Parts: sequence; structure tokens; C-alpha cells
Amino acid sequence: MSKEVELKLTEDEAWVLFEFVRRFSDTDKLSIEDQAEERALWNLCCVFEKSLHQESEIEYKDFLSQCRERLRDEPE
Repeated sequence: MSKEVELKLTEDEAWVLFEFVRRFSDTDKLSIEDQAEERALWNLCCVFEKSLHQESEIEYKDFLSQCRERLRDEPE
């Protein structure tokens, strides 16, 4: 089981990111409709950089592959 990571966002960042993700969920298209979405994504990336630490000694590419594998839906 993966560890939990707590992220802190402003309410404005949360709303803008929520709408960005909701729109993607509805359309399957990732597109920036407003510069605020770009700023919110940059800010989120900074939060991730401060919060995430690769604890393993394996290569980043392999580490990310393992993370993706654990996150995928179970085959039916």
C-alpha cells in the first residue's frame, strides 16, 4: 500500500484545478482554457516537488513504472 501525501492548495487553486480535471473527465481532452489553469498546474508541480521523495535506490523511470503499476485498475 502506498503512503499518503498531504497537499496544501489555496481555495482558488483547488477550484481551478477541479474544473480543469472535471473538464478532462467529461471530454477526454487536456487543454488549457485560461492562464490561471496553467499557473495552478505550475503551483501544483512545485507542491509535488516539495512533498515527494523517491525513497528507493532504483532508477526514476523504473520507480515511476512501479508507481503506475500499483495505481492501475485491477484487470477484470
